[in-house]
Amino acid sequence: MTELPKTTLIRLAEMKTRREPIVMVTAYDYPDARAAERAGVDMVLIGDSGAQVALGYDSTVRVSIDEMLMLASAVKRGTESAFIVCDLPFGSTEASDEQAVESAVRFVREAGVDAVKLEGGNAAKASRIRAIVAAGIPVVGHVGLTPQTATALGGLRAQGRTEESARRVVSEALAVQEAGACAIVIEAVPTEIVDAVLPRLRVPVIGIGAGPADGQVLVLHDLLGITEGRTASFVRRYASLGEAATAGIEAYAAEVRSGAFPAAEHQYRAGEEAVRAAREAAGSAGA
Repeated sequence: MTELPKTTLIRLAEMKTRREPIVMVTAYDYPDARAAERAGVDMVLIGDSGAQVALGYDSTVRVSIDEMLMLASAVKRGTESAFIVCDLPFGSTEASDEQAVESAVRFVREAGVDAVKLEGGNAAKASRIRAIVAAGIPVVGHVGLTPQTATALGGLRAQGRTEESARRVVSEALAVQEAGACAIVIEAVPTEIVDAVLPRLRVPVIGIGAGPADGQVLVLHDLLGITEGRTASFVRRYASLGEAATAGIEAYAAEVRSGAFPAAEHQYRAGEEAVRAAREAAGSAGA
């Protein structure tokens, strides 16, 4: 595989200018990161969706900052060229600008991420973004459907479909940009609403269920067909690894139960002297 140059903020800005689509995927551990790296993606997101996908929680709000740091550190060890972004989990920024900066610093210092991602675009969130950026840490904004506060939005549903909601999405995207975000994720918003604000956004816009934008992000486990159950309508499955994994484990279990595995080629062999010594030691044990 040809070694790819490191993706930087300058590179991402150039891609937007040239209308070169930006490819982003989530990752939650070292194998995920290696697969994304080999595929040559531009950005890797350690999403708080890892709470459900990797850790088995029932909601993204359950994941702690320490758990996110563990996931982010593993992903960082598996990547070389991609621009690494990590979600700031629920509860790590809500109290104050100072708390937000402290949390962001931990992800840069302890996990080595290139940027952090912060959901929302109201006045408080804009203040948090400004504070983190002032501390020298790039911030990716996130507007539209914001899973951490989905209850306040009426659940996990598309945003921007009403006049009020459309105005909110646009105003929050612009507020996030003015606060200093280096890029913006827009989630679950009609394409026409994104197209209306896109000319006003100078920073790269990454869509997820939000039309073409400047690039796309999908959860790795969704696109690889690992996720169980129903996925969002905007997800496209590019592989069926979950089914393949189950089939492989079933085949392994069947061979163990039938005695077909391990076969002779899967076993180590010892010389006669070692076997004799082992038998002598076993015979004298407990004597």
